[in-house]
Amino acid sequence: MAGRREDSHFALTDMHLSCATGAPNGCVRASAGPRFGLWDADRSRSVTRGQLMAVAKKKPAAPPAEPAKPKPASSVPDLGKERELKAFREMLLIRRFEEKAGQMYGMGLIGGFCHLYIGQEAVVVGMQMAIKEGDQVITGYRDHGHMLACGMDPKGVMAELTGRRNGYSKGKGGSMHMFSVARNFYGGHGIVAAQVSLGTGLAFANRYRKNDNVSLTYFGDGAANQGQVYESFNMAELWKLPVVYIVENNRYAMGTSVSRASAQTDFSKRGASFDIPGEQVDGMDVRAVKAAGERAVKWAREGNGPYILEMMTYRYRGHSMSDPAKYRTREEVEKVRTEHDPIEQVRARMLASKRASEEILKAVDAEIRKIVNEAAEFATHDPEPDPAELWTDITR
Repeated sequence: MAGRREDSHFALTDMHLSCATGAPNGCVRASAGPRFGLWDADRSRSVTRGQLMAVAKKKPAAPPAEPAKPKPASSVPDLGKERELKAFREMLLIRRFEEKAGQMYGMGLIGGFCHLYIGQEAVVVGMQMAIKEGDQVITGYRDHGHMLACGMDPKGVMAELTGRRNGYSKGKGGSMHMFSVARNFYGGHGIVAAQVSLGTGLAFANRYRKNDNVSLTYFGDGAANQGQVYESFNMAELWKLPVVYIVENNRYAMGTSVSRASAQTDFSKRGASFDIPGEQVDGMDVRAVKAAGERAVKWAREGNGPYILEMMTYRYRGHSMSDPAKYRTREEVEKVRTEHDPIEQVRARMLASKRASEEILKAVDAEIRKIVNEAAEFATHDPEPDPAELWTDITR
């Protein structure tokens, strides 16, 4: 049942695309390619409306991605031994947790929607390294990684995925709806782009209360075309709200490449008409993410208004667990895994610099696997919510 719901939701997205691609002369033009070659292949084409329909019918394989061209290593600030090991551990926790969640979904222990964050770990881990206590985080439905990076208990997160009593939403929210005020995490939202206006509201509250907190508001390339995003941009710049908008561009949204869905594919420029500055970041390099995050957060915290960070990243799995991801080739995915994996980059640097030995990194992996296995065990045996919970946490 869950699979059918997800598939129909996925199909509606492509149908909406085919109805909304009208443009002068029936043409949708992609902007010039960015500095990151991983996305270049999809951003240098001009596609007619007729061609779009033909593509929808024939469904050819997506062109293979070119290797990313990040800034030279010397231009990216070094994290230092302790921070690099910390980043490795936190990204690995997200990776192992998501792998286990995918396994449990396949076993029928997790139902409904489930969107995995595998491949994008450097984005949220790097951004968390750039903020202070009191800053808020809000995101969409690919949210498990953000919860863990904010310090939420893996047992509580996994228990919510299985719909158990001690989950963060008492087993009633599921994958897309978890919150923790104690960890300044405000969801987890199932409606595309809904969190953007809410994250802007968090920033408004910060300004109203005259504190120096900043709202990190995450959304994807697919959500970037929603109207409420631009209403939020306008309000945030008009009132100089302390918010950093983080576009996690994993290139395919819900299954449609950015060149087929967006006229302006450089999302860092989406705030140009509002005078909001932005930049593109190698979202597969945790060092680059942290450095860009520090610049953006400083800008917002000092009262200059919003800032946009486009994180050039990549998801290894389908949009959700029911998505076979036939819009791209296995070779493309494997190329990114081999050449740009965020965790393997850190592992390789630490081994090359002798900041950590293979034995130390294996020990970290073993520790993380133990934590994740304990979370899975807890989430499997924790009681389901009492039926009386149907009447709590609602407005009558």
